[in-house]
Amino acid sequence: QVQLVESGGGLVQAGGSLRLSCAASGRTFDSYTMGWFRQTPGKERAFVAAISRSGAYTYYADSVKGRFTISRDNVKNTMYLQMNSLKPEDTAAYYCAGRPGSYSGTYTAAFSSWGQGTQVTVSS
Repeated sequence: QVQLVESGGGLVQAGGSLRLSCAASGRTFDSYTMGWFRQTPGKERAFVAAISRSGAYTYYADSVKGRFTISRDNVKNTMYLQMNSLKPEDTAAYYCAGRPGSYSGTYTAAFSSWGQGTQVTVSS
């Protein structure tokens, strides 16, 4: 399995932007479908976005479509989440996740590797 480490979280005002990064160890990053999930206290972890192994296909939750952009660099073994027009309801701990092979769904349980999370707080 790949080891994942997120970075880039922080405090931002509503309407602002942040870019999250997820650095992966190992030499099999390009064989993994990657995704971003988020979680707030007392709620289940929820799908945000996912990207195919090559980066050709991306998927988004309706709540972030048009504001967030997921991307990856298979040379740098890194995935990104560009978050624009942030809203207070985007406040959450954000987790990157990966799973070997192809996958176009949104189930949390389908992903086998997880980072430790990075906090994003959007003030109104």
